[in-house]
Amino acid sequence: MQGRVLVIAGSDSGGGAGIQADIKTVTALGGYAMTAITALTAQDTRGVAGIHDVPPDFVAAQARVVLADIGADCVKIGMLHTPDVIEVVAVVLKAEASGIPVVLDPVMVAKGGARLLQADAVERLRETLLPRATVLTPNIPEAEALAGRSIRDRGDMEAAGLALLARGPDAVLVKGGHLAGEVVCDALVSADGTRFFESPRIATSNTHGTGCTLASAIATGLAQGMALADSVARARDYVIEAIRSAPGLGHGHGPLNHALTVRPFGIQRSGNAHDTSDGGPSA
Repeated sequence: MQGRVLVIAGSDSGGGAGIQADIKTVTALGGYAMTAITALTAQDTRGVAGIHDVPPDFVAAQARVVLADIGADCVKIGMLHTPDVIEVVAVVLKAEASGIPVVLDPVMVAKGGARLLQADAVERLRETLLPRATVLTPNIPEAEALAGRSIRDRGDMEAAGLALLARGPDAVLVKGGHLAGEVVCDALVSADGTRFFESPRIATSNTHGTGCTLASAIATGLAQGMALADSVARARDYVIEAIRSAPGLGHGHGPLNHALTVRPFGIQRSGNAHDTSDGGPSA
């Protein structure tokens, strides 16, 4: 099954994150990507120079027309930026996408430090979209902000995941890439318990868009009928190979190599890459 994924997120003019990374990822993994763009950013590997918001009604219109015509097997949500956009997305999901899995990546701050979610929008996100999520995918700073607690180790990751789980999502993937250490660990927390995914850390600055890429890869797996844990494992596998083979573009945090050769349910690695079937770095 191909898997139809509606991506609701912002645009990255540098092509490494946001809608651009989402489309590339969904396509590489064999899915079909549709979009509702929430904001335009003037952005490169060094940071965000400006943000232009799309009117909330037009964000909703983009989502409604593709859902009515093409339909979706999963919705991936990324940068929302304002409380009003969060509200209209919640309304559209309730009216037009009932029962469709949702991967919610709570994009708050860009790699270069620019705020991508306004401060007054955080509580609105907690109240309206967290309860609708099939899986929430925060990195460490995002999980700390949403859960209201500090995270220093695996135990804290699990505790934050449980705190966020109590807010309504079916599962929480707390991404541990911001913690120090030679091993990157992500914690998938759900009612079934906690599963940790580990992989060696890759020493590189080519990590722009890893969070967007991971969330969209998970959404593609869910759209194709994969179980959540299997979708997370394949998504991490894809991200690590995309980092390992990154093209080295730009003068800051470089983009990943999204153009991997992909089997229907696995990653075709280059000849010198070793197997990392249980995942890769996260953001």
